[in-house]
Amino acid sequence: QVRMVESGGGLVQAGGSLRLSCAASGTSLSINAMGWYRQTPGKQREMVAGITSGGNTNYADSVKGRFTIFRDVSKNMVYLQMNSLKPEDTANYYCNATIGSSRFWGQGTQVTVSS
Repeated sequence: QVRMVESGGGLVQAGGSLRLSCAASGTSLSINAMGWYRQTPGKQREMVAGITSGGNTNYADSVKGRFTIFRDVSKNMVYLQMNSLKPEDTANYYCNATIGSSRFWGQGTQVTVSS
């Protein structure tokens, strides 16, 4: 069974940085793509950043130039480096992995940015 576990969330002041990590385990299959989403209460989950197995990346407009996604394919890990954080970045951040036609999600890690 595929398991996704996020870590690295926390409380940070505006302008600060955090790095989120996510480990995928329980599969011997290749992971096609990995990504990060975020969600705040009462709102839909939104895509933050994604990365393919070939290293192609895409970002939400709101985080371009501030966030960087990267992955360690050999370790089935994906990371999200978040710089110049803003209060509006406050959310629960989820990682996901696409394996074949299935998508797997973690439980989320809370990021809170104080003004």
